[in-house]
Amino acid sequence: MASLPAGAARRLLLSLVLCLSLSAAASAATTRHHEWEISYQLKSPDCVRKLAVTINGQSPGPTIRATQGDTIVVRVNNSLLTENAAIHWHGIRQIGTPWADGTEGVTQCPILPGDTFTYTFAVDRPGTYMYHAHYGMQRSAGLYGMIVVAAAPGGPDAEPFAYDGEHDVLLNDWWHDSTYEQAAGLASVPMRWVEEPQSLLINGRGRFNCSASAAAAAEEGTCNATLAECDAPVFDVVPGKTYRFRVGSLTSLCALNFEIEGHPMTVVEADGHYVKPFVVNNLNIYSGETYSVLIKADQDPNRNYWLASNVVSRKPGTPTGTAILSYAGGRSPPPTTPPAGPAWNDTMYRFRQSEATVAHPAHVEPPPPRANRTILLLNTQNKIDGRVRWALNNVSFKLPHTPYLVAMKRGLLGAFDQRPPPETYEYQSYNIYDPPPNPNATSSDGVYRLQFGSVVDVILQNANMLDANKSETHPWHLHGHDFWVLGYGIGRFDPKVHPATYNLKDPILKNTVAVHPYGWTALRFKADNPGVWAFHCHIEAHFFMGMGIVFEEGIERVAELPGEIMGCGKTKGGRH
Repeated sequence: MASLPAGAARRLLLSLVLCLSLSAAASAATTRHHEWEISYQLKSPDCVRKLAVTINGQSPGPTIRATQGDTIVVRVNNSLLTENAAIHWHGIRQIGTPWADGTEGVTQCPILPGDTFTYTFAVDRPGTYMYHAHYGMQRSAGLYGMIVVAAAPGGPDAEPFAYDGEHDVLLNDWWHDSTYEQAAGLASVPMRWVEEPQSLLINGRGRFNCSASAAAAAEEGTCNATLAECDAPVFDVVPGKTYRFRVGSLTSLCALNFEIEGHPMTVVEADGHYVKPFVVNNLNIYSGETYSVLIKADQDPNRNYWLASNVVSRKPGTPTGTAILSYAGGRSPPPTTPPAGPAWNDTMYRFRQSEATVAHPAHVEPPPPRANRTILLLNTQNKIDGRVRWALNNVSFKLPHTPYLVAMKRGLLGAFDQRPPPETYEYQSYNIYDPPPNPNATSSDGVYRLQFGSVVDVILQNANMLDANKSETHPWHLHGHDFWVLGYGIGRFDPKVHPATYNLKDPILKNTVAVHPYGWTALRFKADNPGVWAFHCHIEAHFFMGMGIVFEEGIERVAELPGEIMGCGKTKGGRH
């Protein structure tokens, strides 16, 4: 056998090493099975007893822990008896498994009462993710939890930071009205708004003031401040050690500010991507976002400290959510008042944190230099037949009865509107600081169809609501993708001016991002994941009221659909 030249031999050796490494990684991957029962249970997460949607009797549900490359199998049994269900795996891109995205009306029919449904998907990136209900407004009833994916040992995605231990922190808001009462109010004429939540929860626990009003407490049901179920969560630390806190928000309404009393936080991860580290005293976090922060346990170890969650971007009507950081394992409350956080209406404070979140220098994934298509979306509050709705370019989104994924794959053209939604608005003349001059909108279930492999820019433009001098923060979440956050601005976006200011050097990749009051946010993503993907505001009431759109890309590349995602709309009567 003739000998190989030295260069060729080196290349062959490197190829063999790479193949062996990939084989070892593949062999190390694990399939992790979970058996879940979804049911209503009487719970008292904030000391007030009410019905909550639980997983195996828990709310929040169990944390899914895995290693990069693992396969997750979750068999869901819907025991709600009179209510459908669907579970979305928030931040998991579902490459090759678009039917497992868990979005009722988009990727699957709902799981009927008494039925089972098995979700199978791979976790291909390390990071902090979440799961939650994606049917109606069920998320606000307690069906949610965390997903923690460790980096593959020795792989290229190893964490560029060190720590001695870690804690998971899941933030939420909580109402005493049922989701049915909330939905009925939102759909009524005149609209009855959900109002501010009664409590802010940390890891499913909060504290409603039972003695504030005896009449109110009686109306809310049984309120018992002595229940262990609503005791403040406790996070233990050892003096001198460094801890990673994985912080996620699945609020139904509120933007939050999170703080660990007396402990500066170094931000190191956002939505599963490593961040160029920066230090904050408190962290602004929006529904659908996850962050990892590092703290040093270097304060006085003879006392405990508060973890605090406060409402921002809305005038707070809810007390601070609290938990305890404990140096000595004690459960006693700290001797101080819980931190109140920054001013709720300081938009620029939150804006600056958004701009500070860029990619870690060693983990930059450069975006494509330009887009093939730009979609400019004006976000307004409108009315349809007297009902208050949200709209994009004056079109309010509604879900079809047949999931898009099934309808498109099977050519069921009558299942949804074939007319494409509008891609722009009269941005030269529209005054974002005034209420909409035409308050009336139309509704549609039309889809933005993207050329497979194309690069798409989406600019989200925030504007004034129906009431004068009012604009809110909207956290937007894209299913099936991560996107580069190219830029933020306050005021009206100008397509001829602002693209020159985009950050193409080190933009962070995320799956959820805030659009600030009277502001704009510019995103870029590649349409390279075959399927149909929702893109919507992650505020539960706002998506319910039409603030969302849907993208289709590469539907012809999607493999044969599993039968269990069918059985509704034009597929009723069979799952085949």
